[in-house]
Amino acid sequence: QVELVESGGGSVQVGGSLSLSCVVSGHTFGDDAMAWFRQAPGKEREFVAAIRWRSDSPFYANSPGRGRFTIARDMAKNTVYLQMNRLTPEDTAVYYCARGLVDQLTKEDEYTDWGQGTQVTVSS
Repeated sequence: QVELVESGGGSVQVGGSLSLSCVVSGHTFGDDAMAWFRQAPGKEREFVAAIRWRSDSPFYANSPGRGRFTIARDMAKNTVYLQMNRLTPEDTAVYYCARGLVDQLTKEDEYTDWGQGTQVTVSS
């Protein structure tokens, strides 16, 4: 059974940084993609960043975190990270990691497995 467990969320002031982690267990990686999505109160879940596991290719599309957030993975630890810098109150949300065999990296419907989410709160 595949399990994704996020950690690293918390409260930070405007301009601060946080690093999220997502550990994947019960799965052998191949052509998977890993991604981070987020959902703010009263809003739909949105794409943040993704990475192709085998090629280690990051993808941000036009996500709000582009230029401030960095996604990375550690194959040895089966872990994907999201480094978030220059945080703003608009980044406040529950952040989810997801895994799947994905064609369109920004489409949440293509991801098979999801973590439980970790709360990020940015205050001014």
